[in-house]
Amino acid sequence: MLYPILLLLVLTGVDANWPQFRGPNLDGHAQNSEAPITWSEKENVAWKVPIDGLGHSSPVALGTQAWLTTATMQDETVLLWAWGFDLESGKVTHKILLFEITEPQNLHKLSSHSSPTSVLEPGRGYFHFGSYGTACVDTTTGKVLWKRDDIIIDHRHGPGSSPILVDDLLIVNFDGMDRQFVTAFDKTTGKTRWQKKRDIKYGTENGERKKAFCTPLLIEHNGRQELISTAAQAVIAYDPSTGKELWRVHFFGDSATARPVFGNGLLFITTSCTDSKMWAVRPGGNGNVTETHVAWKETRGIPQRPSPLYHQGLLYLMEDKGIMNCLDSATGEVLWKERLAGNYTASPILVNGKIYVTSEEGKTVVLQPGKEFQLISENLLETGCVASPAVLPDGLLLRTSTHLYKLKSN
Repeated sequence: MLYPILLLLVLTGVDANWPQFRGPNLDGHAQNSEAPITWSEKENVAWKVPIDGLGHSSPVALGTQAWLTTATMQDETVLLWAWGFDLESGKVTHKILLFEITEPQNLHKLSSHSSPTSVLEPGRGYFHFGSYGTACVDTTTGKVLWKRDDIIIDHRHGPGSSPILVDDLLIVNFDGMDRQFVTAFDKTTGKTRWQKKRDIKYGTENGERKKAFCTPLLIEHNGRQELISTAAQAVIAYDPSTGKELWRVHFFGDSATARPVFGNGLLFITTSCTDSKMWAVRPGGNGNVTETHVAWKETRGIPQRPSPLYHQGLLYLMEDKGIMNCLDSATGEVLWKERLAGNYTASPILVNGKIYVTSEEGKTVVLQPGKEFQLISENLLETGCVASPAVLPDGLLLRTSTHLYKLKSN
């Protein structure tokens, strides 16, 4: 079954480029791209455009456009923007001021006011900034079609959860210090269609133990759509059309950030950003399935922020401190681990059967996947990357702390 956004792209004849976080299939995979495997500031750079302000959101692309969000300061006010680009030339086609925040929340040193990644579909862009607001923009004219800024939670360290489109809904996790729930907006009007309280027994009044920053994952299992949503101390599957809870698995952990991935019949869940563990969970069932649906657990070498990457029975985990781990996805057995050096926040991607992983120092390592470590290339740009890359039919989009690059083989 094609996910709804993919079906729409096929029917309109538009290349399914990279319309959301982790790409069209939500798993970081891309095929049939002419992305280069080597580059530098002087090699294979089609264009390079400076970006004002600070934003950790990943670029997204559809058709002839790319979009990203950023945050600038004007005195004590945070200005939240959506920027549009022409993919061929790099020209900035839109700079749309969406929200002005006079009392911004505190930020972690590794966070930004503009960390959630946007979602595109033909003619529409959906831009989310957590408590600061959510907006829908006509990507042709730049007209703002609707806004919501009335859903307020205490993120503590800044917003992190990116939205996902499911049919006519835009769905977002809100897991704050004070309140925890999932909200589905009508994508056409912005009105709330459903909102589901987490209803987790956290066992503490400490809000630090209740917050999370994950992005939901949509899968189909045995003919049923399941929205997989990681919270603090539990991962919960919902019916995306109604918000009804289908099943849940409890664990101990909070501040989970990495998006789950689905492969080999298992969901791979990162439980925490502080004491990170990996749980392999079988989807399906009803109610609390903690005792019956956990296939294996691993406590070593688990990333805090980068999302896992699954490919052909193997699971690749990029630790924040620079060690890549390769696991047997069926058992959790560690097959190899290799230090790549540097610090990593961006999620690894798979392009034409090769793994790309980008560091905060600006180095992108290209690897050959498999049961043995195989380095293909190392590529360095001037400033570092927190955002994950976006894949185009003819190249890559890479956002550094200062610029957006289009990398293309000459």
